[in-house]
Amino acid sequence: MKLVVFDVDGTLVDSQHLIVAAQGVAFAEHGLTPPSRSVALSVVGLSLPQAFRRLVGEDGPIATLAESYKRAFNALRHDPEHEEPLFPGIADLLVRLRDRDDIRLGLATGKSRRGVEHLIAAQGWQGWFATTQTADDAPSKPDPTMLRQAMAEADVPPERTVMIGDTSFDMAMAVAARAAAIGVAWGYHPAGALYGSGAVTVVESAAALGDLFSGPLAEPEEGTIAEEIARGG
Repeated sequence: MKLVVFDVDGTLVDSQHLIVAAQGVAFAEHGLTPPSRSVALSVVGLSLPQAFRRLVGEDGPIATLAESYKRAFNALRHDPEHEEPLFPGIADLLVRLRDRDDIRLGLATGKSRRGVEHLIAAQGWQGWFATTQTADDAPSKPDPTMLRQAMAEADVPPERTVMIGDTSFDMAMAVAARAAAIGVAWGYHPAGALYGSGAVTVVESAAALGDLFSGPLAEPEEGTIAEEIARGG
């Protein structure tokens, strides 16, 4: 049995416009200049306190910015201009992996549990994931606690676990938890940062990601990326 754990924002869901807009509202409420788009997206994947600590510094209004952001995010999510579409090919990929009897699926995300439950309900993913780990359940990435909890809940060891994400935080978390790390190139951190943080490989599309799991995971071909994935890195 293999545990395949996905990050959410930037990996499954294209939430960049909503994230940037919500940050803009939060900063405006505090009379602060919002960060540039690239800087705003660079902290995606961290828990809100960690993200705002990076954006405004240890002495900034971290807690109140996080609260403002949550209010803005929840309000903007209902605006059609700020939808959160799945990235191309993700829906089909999840169905293919869900239907395999040698794979369990999981989520490990900086989103709140409320946000994850909203996404699962909106996409009709109820019952698809053996484990869902959120910012409410563990320290922020790249701390490995979130992924370790996912492995314990799914009853799968590190050497049979793969973490898939778009940020260096996801890759570093996987390495710290002794799981394999796979980066996706369509998210918010460049491929170089993903490799530098421990990615076994970085894929360019959902189809390419699916190809890594196209064969029986118990018998990977020696010397291939599939072997790396099957043995956990």
